[in-house]
Formats: sequence, C-alpha cells, structure tokens
Amino acid sequence: MKKSVLADLSLLVVAFVWGTTFVIVQNAISTLPPHAFNAIRFFLASGLLFVLLLLFFREQLQALSKRMLASGIIIGVWLFGGYAFQTVGLLYTTSSKAGFITGLSIVLVPLFSLLLLKQRPKWPAVTGVLVATVGLYLLTLSDSLSLNKGDVLVFFCAICFALQIIFTGKYAPSYPAMALALIQIFTVSVLSAGASLLFENGQTFLNAEVLFQNHVLWALFITAGPATALAFLAQTICQRFTTPTRVALIFAMEPVFAALAAFIWTEEVLGIKALSGCLLIFIGMILSELQPEQLLGAFRKKKSVPQ
Repeated sequence: MKKSVLADLSLLVVAFVWGTTFVIVQNAISTLPPHAFNAIRFFLASGLLFVLLLLFFREQLQALSKRMLASGIIIGVWLFGGYAFQTVGLLYTTSSKAGFITGLSIVLVPLFSLLLLKQRPKWPAVTGVLVATVGLYLLTLSDSLSLNKGDVLVFFCAICFALQIIFTGKYAPSYPAMALALIQIFTVSVLSAGASLLFENGQTFLNAEVLFQNHVLWALFITAGPATALAFLAQTICQRFTTPTRVALIFAMEPVFAALAAFIWTEEVLGIKALSGCLLIFIGMILSELQPEQLLGAFRKKKSVPQ
C-alpha cells in the first residue's frame, strides 16, 4: 500500500475519532468550562506523549532545537486559536452554523497552500473542495444565512484550523513527529489555561466535585488519548505523505461521523438534506484522491464506447 494512501486512511480514522467523540465532549463542557476542559485535555495528552518519548523515542528529545520549538509553538498557537474562537463564537451562534463555517477551512486550505507554500492544488482536489462545501451546507445549515458576531468569530476559527493544517504540512517533514506533536499540544494546554484564568472561573481546575464527575473523567480520558495525543501525532506523521488540501477534505468527514454518532447514540434522525450533504462530502473526499489523468482517462474511455 502506498504511503500516501495509508496516510489518508489514517487521517480518516482521526476524523472518525473526532466526530464520534463530539457528543462526549459536549456533555463534559456542560459541567467543566471549555477552556478549562481543553487545558486539562491537552495537558494530559502532552504528558502521555512525553512518557512515550522517554520510554521509546528518547532520541527525538535529543533532536530538540530552538527552530523545532518555534515551529511547534506556531502550530500550537493556530490550533489553540481554532478552539478558542470556536468556543467563544458558539456563545452567539448556533452549532449548525458554527459547524458549517468551521468546515469552510477546507476552502481556505487550498488558498493558503497557494499563497504560503506555493503549492498549486490539482483540479480534482479543487472540485472536491467545492462539492464538499455544498455538502457541508446541506448537512449543517438551515435556510438561514444571516450573519452575527458569533459567525465572524467562528470564521476566524476556520482560518486558524486551516493555518494549523498548512503549517503542520510545512514543518512536519523537517522534525521528529512525536516531539513536534508534543510541543504543539503542550502549547495549546498552556494557552487554554491562560484563557480559562482570564475568561472563566480559574478555580475550576481545583474543584474535585467538577473534575471527578463520571462523564467529565470519561471525556478527558477519551479525548486526551485517542482524540488528542494519538490524533495529532497521526496528523503530524501523515502530513509528510499527503497534501494540505487532501487533509482538509478528509477532516471534512468529521461532521459526517458526528451526525452518524448522534443518530446511533441519541437517535437524532437525519433528514434527506443532511444525508445528501454527507454523500456530497464523501464524494468530495474521493475526488481529492484522484489524479487528473485518471478522471480524464475515464471520461475519454466512456466517450469512446459505441452507443
């Protein structure tokens, strides 16, 4: 199996984990404020990666340098910005609109790839982006297209997530994956703790009655390990072998998996429009995997078949 195919499949698993843990996280942050939750989540994840580094990949610690630290911090800042803007934006807009606007990062990634990395996306990937964007609209939005300040904040979140993908693609090939992921994740933990102290009740970190509730502990356990430490490590490794545009399209499957998880666990019924949106996102992801010559060859072959 090609490394690029294996990388894309691994990233699809990451999108699946993020999508299926959405309900768990939503339940937890109803008790533990979002910035505090993210601070603890990312701190535990960075602790897990640090232990793995000490036990199995100690040579990566020896490769630490000022440039690697700066690169990991840059990625971490954009990742924190994505979570922070989304959290605040949700105070003023609906989750469906936030889901759609966050998903617009798949449109921004090819643009930033061209501007910052000088990577011109191939036309099947651009077509896939447009198809998936329509799918996101059908999956997440109602008929309302009016904008408010929450929508603007969530759009900044989409910019941050897009830039996190871009800079991961830029720096991942140059540094050891686990060490770079550790720096990124620890940066998010520190910035989230600062945001919690500034905008939330900082004593939440020390409130055992909140932290040791079963649904909070379960959410922290699931998100710190599979959904943070392993997920962002996988992204850091896999972006060595695939393009930022394809990564963005694969991550567009997250709301599809979230919708399916809501259907299975909370019996939330998906309508025809939402199902059509899921299908279009999936088609967009498949298009991004194809090479221009494959599509042109299939079209010419079909055209040459006698009627």
